[in-house]
Amino acid sequence: MAKDTLSAPHKNPIYMQLREILRARMDDGEYIPGAAIPSESELAQEFGVHRLTVRSAITALVHEGLLKPVQGKGVFVMGKKLGRDLERLTGFRQTMRERNVIPDTRVMFMTRRPAGLKYGQILEMDPEAEVYYIRRLCLANDDPASFEDIFIPCSLLNDLESVDLNVFSLFDIYKFNGIQVTRAWQTLSVTQLDAKDARILQIKPGTVVLMFDCISRDAAGRVVEYSRSWARSDKASFTVHYQREPKQN
Repeated sequence: MAKDTLSAPHKNPIYMQLREILRARMDDGEYIPGAAIPSESELAQEFGVHRLTVRSAITALVHEGLLKPVQGKGVFVMGKKLGRDLERLTGFRQTMRERNVIPDTRVMFMTRRPAGLKYGQILEMDPEAEVYYIRRLCLANDDPASFEDIFIPCSLLNDLESVDLNVFSLFDIYKFNGIQVTRAWQTLSVTQLDAKDARILQIKPGTVVLMFDCISRDAAGRVVEYSRSWARSDKASFTVHYQREPKQN
């Protein structure tokens, strides 16, 4: 049987053959992690089968953890996850869920741009090389809690534009691409927002907010991300744990 051809006189049912074709397309990189696969109707038309057959193939891959259906958006490729979960470096969604708060993130825009001298130095890369520049809004129980600017070297992630960042967290995307964030340095300061940025958080201009600068590195020591976020001081708090080191005899 050809790779993308279904055959009726075959030891496996049609839906299982289709399942293996979809799996092969994921393995070959035709369907990349974080991106949506074609719709049921598109696949049914491509292979000349009933939509229920397509649905059975997709459901089998969902049960294997390779696909993720999202209501109203489609079915997305999950990719291969690393076995070790991050214990202390957690994203916005996980942090909110741990506090019994319903999280949501909305990408305001994403573009490519040269790193420039400032971000080239921070990200330890050629200033003329490109970075992804992402601005997103983070909500807690549907209320704006913070917004952030994120800079990621384009060389680390392939075709990030095709990934729905409203569905997958950046931690998910890093894991899909075999990147394990192990260390981060974060600096906290206070600042005031101008009228334009204050509208994003639905606060008055000049209101004091918390500003976090964060540089994240992977296990190899590479800088994988720089972010600056602005959080409403009435909706955010932070905790620092101190531990006295035992005296050396």
